[in-house]
Amino acid sequence: MTQSDLDIVKKTAKLARLELGEAEAAKFGEQFGRILHAFEKLAKLDVANVEPMTGATALSDVVRDDRSKPSLARERVLANAPKQDGEYYDVPKTVGGES
Repeated sequence: MTQSDLDIVKKTAKLARLELGEAEAAKFGEQFGRILHAFEKLAKLDVANVEPMTGATALSDVVRDDRSKPSLARERVLANAPKQDGEYYDVPKTVGGES
């Protein structure tokens, strides 16, 4: 690990507002060094004839047609509710204390 790797770790930790001990900084410094070394190798590759891509495979999203269709009947939906209040689900209050 070089001093510059350690400096990068300390600067990044400061920007992220993380407190790192010397042992942690040294550990992450070694990891940063390996990562930066890998990027240096990648930077040397000739990619002039490589098509840009957004992922490792040529997959595309399969989506259904956006069509309007009738919704479920209210009675059928409310039949699944453990508790009802007229036309609505009755659920316990989750924010702000007791109901």
